[in-house]
Formats: sequence, structure tokens, C-alpha cells
Amino acid sequence: MRRQRFNRITLLALLLVSVFPLAVSCVSPAGETPGKIGVVVTILPQAEFVEGIGGDRVEVTVMVPWGVSPHTYAPTPGQLVAVKQADMYAMVGSGVEFERVHMDRIKEVGENMLVVDCSQGIELLGKDPHIWLSPENAMVMVENICRGLIAIDPLSEDYYIRNRDEYLMRLNELDQSMKRGFAGDTKGKFMVFHPAWGYFARDYGLTQLSVEEEGKQPTAAGIAALVEQARRDDIKVVFVSPQFDTQSARAVAEAIGGEVVPIDPLARDYIDNMGVILEKLTLAME
Repeated sequence: MRRQRFNRITLLALLLVSVFPLAVSCVSPAGETPGKIGVVVTILPQAEFVEGIGGDRVEVTVMVPWGVSPHTYAPTPGQLVAVKQADMYAMVGSGVEFERVHMDRIKEVGENMLVVDCSQGIELLGKDPHIWLSPENAMVMVENICRGLIAIDPLSEDYYIRNRDEYLMRLNELDQSMKRGFAGDTKGKFMVFHPAWGYFARDYGLTQLSVEEEGKQPTAAGIAALVEQARRDDIKVVFVSPQFDTQSARAVAEAIGGEVVPIDPLARDYIDNMGVILEKLTLAME
């Protein structure tokens, strides 16, 4: 009796030993999470676009950090490592200086990644690269990013399309708010230091007056002309970006008895930031 019981226990133990390695081989190591799609973007607003579509299935690296200009920034070695490991690069594609200078090198480093041109389908205004500051253009950029993610991960197509449609709805609501906000009795002109708002002004029937000219600080004569125009158009606010020196803008504001007000063309929280810009611009143009 005891011998039979011992044999059954031995047999059970042998079966467990033979099965256990197979069971272990089917389980991921502790703490391991499913891989995400690595997406690199040039500027911060694109990060919201990508995350709005990709949700928790993407991991985004931004090349140009907050507070610096994409006209002068160069990638760091650490960022190039992220590029090498990336599945996709979403370039602005409209002639941003960072991309004009560094994109060939980036493509070389990330030789296996898909490169998406977010400007595809957008009509460019001369050499103005700031396409993302038009919500209508942002919608096109989102469509291009969505196609890229689907190309990399076709099994999640429905997920990306659903997220895209929800984000496009929010962008459309933003665009409608802009149209209502600028449809009232405003002067229609606003003064900025850096001329980043050409597409924005075009979409909403506004006129952008710029302190900076072709990336250069204005001359004394240029400042005098701006002061005269500001007085003529009853402009009391000069808008500045955190990426640029504001000394010339402050000189103009002081001369007209006005003020300098910051607006950020490169904030990561795109929709919320554009809502803040709407409030500041409409208040300045009342």
C-alpha cells in the first residue's frame, strides 16, 4: 500500500517537473510591459497630436525642448539614440530650420524608422514654417500622423481612427471658437515680435505686424516705423514668444505706452494653449 502511494507521488512530481519549464516559458518576466511604438517629433505641439491618436500605445520623444528656438537648436547625442531606436519620425515638413539643417542626419541615424511628413496636403505660405498654429492645418497634420501609426501597427487601426476622430472633433471645436471670437468688432491687427502667426492670421482674417524681420532685430528706423503704425492702428500690446529675446518688443511697447504679453507658439498642450491665445488676442484687439 505504502509502495503504491509512493509511486503515485513520485509520478506526480515527475509530471510537474516536466510541465513547469513550459509554463514558465509562456510567462513574461516580472515587470515587463508590452512594447510601445517609439515616435520622435520635432516640436512639442506634435507630441500632443501623436498622443491624442496613439494613446498609451506610443512613447514620444521631442527633439526641440520647451523654451528654445527650432531655428537654432541642435540635437543632443541622447536624442539621436532615441532616433536610432524609434519606429517613426513625424517631421513638421514645412521648412522648420531644425529640420532643414539636421533632418538628413536624423534619417541616417534612424535608417529603419518610418518618416512622416506632417505638412503633406497643406498649402504653404512662402517660407513660413509655422503651419501648426492654424487649427485647420493641425487637423491635416493629425491625419498624416494617424496614417503613419496605422502603417506601423495595422492591427490597431480601429483604435487609432477612433482616437483620431475624437481629437479632430476637439480641433474643430477650437477652430469654431476662433471663428466666433474673431468675428466680433475687433481691429483685426495684432503685433508680435517673431512672425509665427501667418497661417493663424490668414485663417481668421487678421493682420500680423512683426517687430522682427527675416530673423533679424529691427533697426532704429524700423522700430520708429512700427511705433508709428501701432499708434495709427491703436495697438497697445506687443506679443512675444518665450523662445526669443524681447528687448526690441519692449522698446516698441514702451514707446506706444503699451505692454508686452507672452504667447507661446510651441506649447505642448496645444488645444488648451490655443484657447489661451484666443483670449489674449481678442482682449488686445477690442
